[in-house]
Amino acid sequence: MAQLTSSDHVYLIDGSGFIFRAYHVLPPLTRKSDGLPVGAVMGFCNMLFRLLEETKAGDQPTHLAVIFDYSSRSFRNDLYSEYKAHRPPPPEDLVPQFPIMREAVRAFNVPCIEMEGFEADDIIATYTVEAQRAGARVTIVSNDKDLMQVVDGTTEMLDTMKNKRLGLDAVAEKFGVGPERVIDVQALAGDSVDNVPGVPGIGIKTAAQLIQEYGTLEALLERAEEIKQPKRRQSLIDHAEDARISKQLVTLRTDVPVENAVGDFQVEEPRAAELIGFLKGMEFNTLTKRIAERLGFEDVASIDAAVVAREGGVMPADEAPGTPGAAGTPGTGASEARGQPGAIAKLDQVKAPIDPSTYDTVLKLEDLRPWIEAAYTAGHLVIDTETTGLDAAQARLVGVSLSVHPGAACYIPLAHGRNGELGLEEAPQQAPLEGVIEALKPVLEDPAVLKIGQNLKYDFLILSRYGIDLHPIDDTMLLSYVIEGGGHGHGMDDLAERHLGHTCIAFKDIAGTGKAQKTFDQIDIDTATRYAAEDADVTGRLWHLLKPALVEKAGCTVYETLDRPMVGIVAGMEQEGVKIDTDVLSRMSHDFAQGMARLEAEAHEQAGEAFNLGSPKQVSEILFGKMGLPGGKKTKTGAWSTNADVLETLAAEGHELPKTLLGWRQISKLKSTYTDALPEFINPETGRVHTSYALAATTTGRLSSSDPNLQNIPIRTEEGRRIRTAFIAEKGNVLVSADYSQIELRVLADMADIPALKQAFADGLDIHAMTASEMFGVPIEGMDPMVRRRAKAINFGIIYGISAFGLANQLSIPQREAADYIKAYFDRFPQIKDYMDRTKTFGKENGYVETLFGRRCTVAEIKSKVPARRAFAERQAINAPIQGTAADIIRRAMIRLPKALGEAGLAGKMLLQVHDELVFETPKAEAKALSGVVKTVMETAAEPARALAVPLVVEANAGANWDEAH
Repeated sequence: MAQLTSSDHVYLIDGSGFIFRAYHVLPPLTRKSDGLPVGAVMGFCNMLFRLLEETKAGDQPTHLAVIFDYSSRSFRNDLYSEYKAHRPPPPEDLVPQFPIMREAVRAFNVPCIEMEGFEADDIIATYTVEAQRAGARVTIVSNDKDLMQVVDGTTEMLDTMKNKRLGLDAVAEKFGVGPERVIDVQALAGDSVDNVPGVPGIGIKTAAQLIQEYGTLEALLERAEEIKQPKRRQSLIDHAEDARISKQLVTLRTDVPVENAVGDFQVEEPRAAELIGFLKGMEFNTLTKRIAERLGFEDVASIDAAVVAREGGVMPADEAPGTPGAAGTPGTGASEARGQPGAIAKLDQVKAPIDPSTYDTVLKLEDLRPWIEAAYTAGHLVIDTETTGLDAAQARLVGVSLSVHPGAACYIPLAHGRNGELGLEEAPQQAPLEGVIEALKPVLEDPAVLKIGQNLKYDFLILSRYGIDLHPIDDTMLLSYVIEGGGHGHGMDDLAERHLGHTCIAFKDIAGTGKAQKTFDQIDIDTATRYAAEDADVTGRLWHLLKPALVEKAGCTVYETLDRPMVGIVAGMEQEGVKIDTDVLSRMSHDFAQGMARLEAEAHEQAGEAFNLGSPKQVSEILFGKMGLPGGKKTKTGAWSTNADVLETLAAEGHELPKTLLGWRQISKLKSTYTDALPEFINPETGRVHTSYALAATTTGRLSSSDPNLQNIPIRTEEGRRIRTAFIAEKGNVLVSADYSQIELRVLADMADIPALKQAFADGLDIHAMTASEMFGVPIEGMDPMVRRRAKAINFGIIYGISAFGLANQLSIPQREAADYIKAYFDRFPQIKDYMDRTKTFGKENGYVETLFGRRCTVAEIKSKVPARRAFAERQAINAPIQGTAADIIRRAMIRLPKALGEAGLAGKMLLQVHDELVFETPKAEAKALSGVVKTVMETAAEPARALAVPLVVEANAGANWDEAH
């Protein structure tokens, strides 16, 4: 058994931490030969290789080991059965990768340590104390705060995500005390992630103050009666035993009966054949080549020989071609972990001033190759496309910008001035479009190179038209969206100002505005380079900041499972588009015009004079001037308001003219927004309408659509439903509409834990009739439809925090009666009021609320001193977790559906998403089969991440047009 000395340096790697970081850094990847999930293994190997190479170039360890958790259970579960009880199970595709990562560690010739009954942290603490006793230095490769209790003058932690070493100062900054008192602070504060109870109402800051004052946890608990604050004093008294059990849970064992001494972990070079054989077997081709070069392999034949040796061939491992270390020390890029932010760029590099003079213009194919090679070496590439317009379905590619490192970016012009009508007399020399596409296609499709961009859906669509399937990807817009929700905008200009303190070149500054605005192919190449390369450089810098922040704020699961996969899904829907019948729209336009004329005549008769129904000024003069109707409100300009709320209030009070005006406005909007405008959106190449979906525009995770907006077509009026009849299937096909039934009420029943509603949904009852029966004491059978309508209005209104005033307007009843209904509702279902109060409190404390899947929805003004703003934010806080959970569920369904349809051998395609509804086009003969697959996927979409306490129900129907299918 080897002994340590004071000259030794021990590296202890938290393997379990590495696993989850690796899993969340990369999108799901599978081995081509058998479909085995290997994305986390690839990320893990990259991270381990980078660490080994960087330590050789710098502070070299003499001893090194990787330590894993043996399982999810440890001795702590015997101490406290609820320990880590709330942690979700690991992702399904990660489970089979656990043993492979152990194999990877052994392939790198590094000791792989785990022990039943103990967590990795306990083993690391045991080895750390052993090394400390020998006077050796220790570096714990982890960012796990629990390990800070073993930091001392010779022991520090290394956070590879931030490339930052954490010593005594970091411990004091994190916990407000030294390492010797970290356990006491943690015991008081508890840990919601691990379900360590702690003492309610005491966080890290307060715990540190108390321990500084009283010295130890036990001393504090013994003298709890001395605490002046009554609430804190009582909490300490009531939860003293919780604090004591918490201390046992957070205290790391330093006496684990390990089999090997830390002195046995001497650093050794990898056994070349073993490592290369493992990587080759995993089909990590790019990483295999990189490490093979490092280990001295010269060609493919020698790599294949290593595989033979590993599988029992004749070549001994110690005779493999190339002796260890023969390749020399690679550059920084060669050791970069694929997709691992911060591995190349330090924080000062990321935030360094942006200098456009450093950007390159690539005019020849041979000048593009170094950028591609750099991408393979780094394992990631920032990409941005420049085009002739915003419509990805019709815009032409003008150029491409790339970046690999902060400050280094290039622009590849492809089509500047090539159209004689665009204003440039001669086309400057540029690389050939076909040649550039051919050169970029392999790296843009290589699963070993992460592609990074801002709003990559657009670039995905553009590049797909040139035969490029862009993957895997990271999107800075979506990273920001998950981290900050609705707290601010997520456009690149906003993010650059916020995170880099940099103002980007505005497009209008180089292209002008209005009718004189140039398209990008009319911009001179030098100017285009400054603008386009800056976009790529800024995007790369943002990625280096936002990806680590995603991990810190626990947003990885939302990003990986709900947002990043949606880029390709939504892009595919936009590419498909939907067919519309222009003849149907034309007839509707004519009918709507006649209807407007009829309502206009009625309005003139009701007003006693002719006036322009489209003029707010004239309408207000008639309503509040001539007719003297009550309740008029003036805007900031001094004019009377005639918005929908004002007219609806007046109509509810029985005034005829406001009711007529509302009808006229509704038909006018349908005519101008849809029947007149939709034909203008038809793509001349496809003959279909291609709406654009925004992935990061709402607070709750809902998608929004534009150009045209198909999510605002009203479906509760006959005129609105008529619009849907114009959306049709191609000949021989039908449309299938699949719609969640009352999904938000079902989510509410689950989140608020309402037994009566949960049982009603489980029994398949009419939920509105059941609610009316519960509230008003009337039988469901033979119920007056008006009573059911009132219950329905309350059911849906409660989700949006409806007020008595709002309910009164909706039901045309006195406000006092509406208030009585709401009170009766809360009396019958008190869990809803509890949910509301609990959610508002959480929102006020955190500035956000969460969906069941962990998406954070910002409620910025919930502490506003302006009552109206605060009340609005409180209603947002109540609704956002419900609406957001519904949005997350339909995202989960959308992500699974293309694969499910493909596996079922069905040709149908997903075309549209409208709130809780998905629309497909399919051959008529496959409509029933497609409906069955879609219904199954949508109804099980929440699983396995979150099994709802109520069943999800989907209604799926087929028809020749959208209205018929709905």
